[in-house]
Amino acid sequence: MTAQRSKVDKKLCDTNLGKYVSKVVNGQQVFENAAQSITRMIIEGGFKKINVAGQSTYDFGVFRQGSKHIIGMHDTINSFVTFVRDAAEGGSSKEMAFVLVGEPGNGKTFFVEYVCQKYREFLAKSGNGKNTFKFVGIDNLKGYGRTEEIISQTYEDPMILTMNLLPDIEANKELLLKMGATEKQVEKFYENHRPLGACSGYIWRSVVEHCEGKVEVALNKHIEPIEVPLTESMGTITGKYPAKDKITSSSVDLLGEESIQRLLDITDSRNPYKFDLNRGALSRVAGGGIHFSDEIYKNKKDLVQVYLGVSQNRCIETDGYKWPIDTFIIATSNNSEFNRFISEAEEAPIVDRCRVVYVSHNTNFKLQKDLTSYAIGSGAKTTVSQAKLHEDPNLNYACSVGVVLTRLPHHEKLTPEEMMKLAAGEVAGEKNVKTLTEIIKSLREDIDVTKRFGQTGLGHRSLGRALQLLIESSGTNEGECMFAYDVFEALEYVVLDYVSDSALRIKFQNDIKLAKTIYRSRIETAMFNAYMDEPDAIRRDVMSYVNMVIGRDSDKIGPDNMWAYTDPQTKKKKAIKIDEKFINSVENALGLKTDEQKDTFRTTIIKLYSQRISTEPNYDFMDNLKLVKAVTDVRLKSDIAGAGSLVGALSNRTNEENQKLHDRMIKTMINKLFYCKTCALKTIEYFCGEEDVV
Repeated sequence: MTAQRSKVDKKLCDTNLGKYVSKVVNGQQVFENAAQSITRMIIEGGFKKINVAGQSTYDFGVFRQGSKHIIGMHDTINSFVTFVRDAAEGGSSKEMAFVLVGEPGNGKTFFVEYVCQKYREFLAKSGNGKNTFKFVGIDNLKGYGRTEEIISQTYEDPMILTMNLLPDIEANKELLLKMGATEKQVEKFYENHRPLGACSGYIWRSVVEHCEGKVEVALNKHIEPIEVPLTESMGTITGKYPAKDKITSSSVDLLGEESIQRLLDITDSRNPYKFDLNRGALSRVAGGGIHFSDEIYKNKKDLVQVYLGVSQNRCIETDGYKWPIDTFIIATSNNSEFNRFISEAEEAPIVDRCRVVYVSHNTNFKLQKDLTSYAIGSGAKTTVSQAKLHEDPNLNYACSVGVVLTRLPHHEKLTPEEMMKLAAGEVAGEKNVKTLTEIIKSLREDIDVTKRFGQTGLGHRSLGRALQLLIESSGTNEGECMFAYDVFEALEYVVLDYVSDSALRIKFQNDIKLAKTIYRSRIETAMFNAYMDEPDAIRRDVMSYVNMVIGRDSDKIGPDNMWAYTDPQTKKKKAIKIDEKFINSVENALGLKTDEQKDTFRTTIIKLYSQRISTEPNYDFMDNLKLVKAVTDVRLKSDIAGAGSLVGALSNRTNEENQKLHDRMIKTMINKLFYCKTCALKTIEYFCGEEDVV
């Protein structure tokens, strides 16, 4: 009896299914559910602890890979990771859908599509792919007509078939042990156990019956494990279902329907294979995939009810037949549709089955620079006449500051500029990030989600529209350059055309005005660098002030006021002359009149420097716009005192000396600061004008 059983075991192990099980047992192939695969993908990508707006959080490397990756979205990412890990560990999340809610253009769809793309790449690696099985030689069975092969409609893993080969679960477990698995592995496998789908179960019984009950014969002749195709256009593994017109949409789009073509071959009306599940979107991602429902709450109620059942039961049900599935469901919705949906009290059970995450706009203007680069595009741009279109070196900065300010709430504790700087981890005078944290926390308690931090503002599409307006303008085409200052006018047009709420429209217009004044400060710095014929001139002078403040209290100052120190960036010895007149001039420009005010400011500078230099050796205080502006003003006034001012010298080019200065600065701007002739001339003209002067 033992010899006969071992002979049967060997026959089972020699089948294609047995060989597949052996790969899983030996670790050559992974058997896990969708949530576990996504979790492993995230963890293998690495993570680190970071600080965002005064709050400690985690940043996961998998979301920052590639030339066009996710920017910011730290709260959303951490919520997603927590949700998917809970689902992987068998928590309540496994019976819920993950729904991203927010304003249009804040990156919801991009986030989901990026996750799907990374998931496909992850599964393409050896041993990670999803597998299923097909029934072959079906035309030899009665009742299937000309049908030769049938692939599992829900792409069930061969391990699912293995765990359901025999009617008795314990017998199946014993079978797995005989095929080489350990008791611990069997226990782990059965954590992801589910019954065979209606048609797979029916066909398998037909096959076993045809083989006179001999399982090993049935496996040899009629079962063949195959890989699930990763082709994106087929909608397998990752599939998207966009909300459709309420009249033409149907549950068939999700669940499939009875196939007339199959009914011509199938003689038994009870055979569930008469239903073509692949006609619907869910079955194609049912084998450990991701289902993406775009604008889920725009669907008809009956379709949303389908999602309720699928989210809770992870099962496709049609006419009493059931197909258990393994699918991670993620969806998006804009604020207005979601609010309309939840206002209907009878829909509460559906919302209860969703983990709703409110996605805010990016509020970090430094990170926005990367998003702005996405909007500008990497390809070479041309004018109407096909001439190459130059990009003003300040364009990205102007766009980023302009849109980020519209996303920040107005609050009495912080000015918009202070809030913008703190949100980006920069210095904001005496204000610290704790104040920003308190504001964010208090706004989070508002029932109206749109009033929470970063929930309203100009989104990515609005920025794209502004850039389109900029490119199509006659000034841009004639000058063959996208001049940075012109983008503010384009943003104002976007606000007028696309923002219907009058209160928001006024707020956004004021935010854009503030963005112009911040832009002007940047231009003043650029003008000083051009005047000094050195790209980092103002940075050098800012650090000179900082080093003078640090060195003035040193007991190693020489009689000539020289102080030697080690540069933390280059690790080389340097010497600087302590110039009290320069220090006082900068502090006067900052509005510090009394000795007490000056001492307090100097202490703040020294403290900040000691805190940042240990983790950021290249920290240069250029984020302190008030200090940069003060140093710039002092240098501009002192260096060209004979000419009255740089503005005067550049405005009045009637004498040869001023004309030479103008030409030299234009040359520096073109050769060293990445301007073209058009934006160099326009920038100087703007600098000499009275616009946006505070």
